[in-house]
Amino acid sequence: MTSQKCVTKGSAVPGPVAKGSIRLYSMRFCPFAQRARLVLNAKGIKHDIININLKDKPEWFLVKNPLGLVPTLETPAGEVIYESPITCEYLDEVYPEKKLFPSSPYAKAQQKMMLEQFSKVIPYFYKIPAAQNKGEDVSGLKSELKEKFANLNEELVNKKSKFFGGNSITMIDYMMWPFFERLEVFDLKHCLDETAELKKWTECMAEDPAVKATRHSVDTYKGFYKTYSEGNADYDFGL
Repeated sequence: MTSQKCVTKGSAVPGPVAKGSIRLYSMRFCPFAQRARLVLNAKGIKHDIININLKDKPEWFLVKNPLGLVPTLETPAGEVIYESPITCEYLDEVYPEKKLFPSSPYAKAQQKMMLEQFSKVIPYFYKIPAAQNKGEDVSGLKSELKEKFANLNEELVNKKSKFFGGNSITMIDYMMWPFFERLEVFDLKHCLDETAELKKWTECMAEDPAVKATRHSVDTYKGFYKTYSEGNADYDFGL
């Protein structure tokens, strides 16, 4: 049971999750939900997806997750897990093949600390486009974002590795990627011009099969975000 088009208020309650599978409640353009989709794809986990209309949420979805947020996971036993870092860690623990978190408790803690730091960068991906749409000066915000990127670049320089957890993709890379995927959409790709290693990281990530499987074209993203910025988000844009 996979829905491309989103389900809305008044829609029928979906049937139980098939044995041996897991269900993701998602939204096609949500970067937080994309984190879970990346992990599901990277680990080859059998799953189905139900996309939720976040403006007009089905009543049954709010029973499963009172916060009404995506990503939300549901197991065949009816267990419900939500919040993107928690869903991704859950998937990595329950499906131990191709572990994405490092086995060392310290290395795992380092990735979680880095994710906490990155959470302070995420607001810029929303603040800058919103201010640009209002015709406001965003030079100060862009300078701040470039400073954050310089710190991330330094991490890669110090690690002497292609990715943030070493020379292969690990959980922290997938947790950060959805926001970098949207840089071109928001005309912010030039903010990487002075961070050579970080720019190389984005190029390597773009070649990853899980990234390719979960991404949209720049035109599709732009079309959706135009409807979003106009206050009438079309969650089914492009379908």
